Amino acid sequence: MRASFKYASACVILVSTVLVGLWPFLDDAGRSGTLVAAALAIPVQSIAFWALIRFRAEVNRFLAVWIGGTLVRMAVIGIGAVIATKSSADFAIPMLLALAGFFFGLMLLEPFYFRTQSSETVRA
Repeated sequence: MRASFKYASACVILVSTVLVGLWPFLDDAGRSGTLVAAALAIPVQSIAFWALIRFRAEVNRFLAVWIGGTLVRMAVIGIGAVIATKSSADFAIPMLLALAGFFFGLMLLEPFYFRTQSSETVRA
């Protein structure tokens, strides 16, 4: 459980840092889009990582959770794209780009926290 909390905290810190860094360069639509993307990406990534940690010892379930998490991320982007194009909102393009970027960046963090969790269990 500690690895999941550490990962979720790292997600919030990384996304917040990106938002603060990009904020001066974005217009109102870009700001709205990146905030919506952050609000979607953090919980999806945190839950997906928690599920990976939860089923780490069971190979078949681990693979099912891994594939399921990937499909959920793709579905979130796909549903976001459909809703954004149907609503013709100004923030649609920045939201989709930021959402894909956040998912990619946060997925790159997963192995580090997954490895930390594995080494903690070996020492215990």
